[in-house]
Amino acid sequence: MFFGNSQPESGDTKWRRQLDKFVKANQQELAALFWGLWLANGDSQGTVGIDLQPTPHFVYCPKEQIENLNIRVENRLQEILGIVENHQPEVEVVMIGIGKGEIKLIQFAPEPAPPICFEQVGKDVDGLLDVLEERMRGEIVF
Repeated sequence: MFFGNSQPESGDTKWRRQLDKFVKANQQELAALFWGLWLANGDSQGTVGIDLQPTPHFVYCPKEQIENLNIRVENRLQEILGIVENHQPEVEVVMIGIGKGEIKLIQFAPEPAPPICFEQVGKDVDGLLDVLEERMRGEIVF
């Protein structure tokens, strides 16, 4: 039995792998950004998202829009809705990746916790947005 991927990677799955790699390499900064946005808005704007088209950038995904999408896809996003609704921002980061007409849940518990990451990184939200979006543009390509 082989556990490797024996099929060539398609463009549809490549963005997911690149996004995973980006998140892993930038956990501290993403956690800091997540916490900074949480302090500013709570969940009033929705869940933080990474929209990869036309170029990678951060967006908010309003809860109502995720719920409407869930209805359109026959409740296949129910688990994502549960995670978004019940996450603990002091402990974990929850974001939504958007690419190629698909979404991907981004969830991790950074060490240290998001509030401490925000303190340690020493940048404001705008500075973090600029740095992370620039890095994404260099690492995630369609």
